[in-house]
Amino acid sequence: MASQDWFDKDFYKTLGVSKEVTAADLKKTYRKLARKYHPDSNQGDTKAEAKFKEISEAYSVLSDAEQRKEYDEIRAMGSGARFTAGGAGAGGFEDVFSRFGQGGGRAQSQNPDFEDIFAMFNQGQGGGFGNGRFGQTSGGFRGFGGPQKGADVTARTTLDFSTAVQGETITLQGEDGKPFKVKIPAGVADGQKIRLRGRGRPSPDGGEKGDIVVQIKVRPHPVFTRDGLNLRITVPVTFTEATLGATIEVPTLAGDVVKLRVAPGTPSGRVLRVKGRGVATAKGTGDLLAELQVAVPTHLDDAAREALLAFQAAEPKENPRAEMMAKARG
Repeated sequence: MASQDWFDKDFYKTLGVSKEVTAADLKKTYRKLARKYHPDSNQGDTKAEAKFKEISEAYSVLSDAEQRKEYDEIRAMGSGARFTAGGAGAGGFEDVFSRFGQGGGRAQSQNPDFEDIFAMFNQGQGGGFGNGRFGQTSGGFRGFGGPQKGADVTARTTLDFSTAVQGETITLQGEDGKPFKVKIPAGVADGQKIRLRGRGRPSPDGGEKGDIVVQIKVRPHPVFTRDGLNLRITVPVTFTEATLGATIEVPTLAGDVVKLRVAPGTPSGRVLRVKGRGVATAKGTGDLLAELQVAVPTHLDDAAREALLAFQAAEPKENPRAEMMAKARG
């Protein structure tokens, strides 16, 4: 705000209060006006927005004890004074400088000493006036010191793996003891935060309420893991299934099973993909990735041992580590 505005604008009149208004009554009046003219309550109403900026500007000055004192002094000093767009030097400051003994209602030189007037304005050696630059307020709605947003509230919840993948509406208890509902979107990840706008603490001066920020923790699943939108599962297969080939059943997170074809000679670690059976979200749907692991039997009866010994004698005499060894030697 230019210095001229402090002479021209009657902040007490803008807020509809007397010059003797107490800080408590000033705050009460401002809150009432702020709620009435806040842009969020008057979408598209340019007059209401302009009024809101005016009352915010006035309150930001009058609510600060130092700024209010400066404003009152300037208004008392400058009744009838005007900062005009004069020529070079100090032209246009006649009435103001006459109050500082410059005489005759006009400055005595083209470069008067500004010490007295800047001292009164608490400018010192170029310092700020009030909270901002000369005569300017700071913060708030578009720089006019409007009401501040209420504080956010943090809530925490732990979800089952299936709930996090599929999504659900759950009920949590607020800090005031009252329950509130939270819609968990499908595919929410461990560590993710969900923000409920306008559900937090109220503003101290008539502004919008804060938010509730829900921090999500997901319990691990005993079978499935997340890989982005894909679900992973480790599927054990027998030696004969991997060697001779087989059709096996694999569970899905939904509870049903899918059948997978294991090709003859499938090595341990091969991944088979089931399209569309992963995490389904608005951004897309993942797949189910089944990693095959050959299960080595730990208990053999005599018949099984004899059969394996017979197979060992008959199997091709290939060293499965030969290629690795050759590469290691360079």
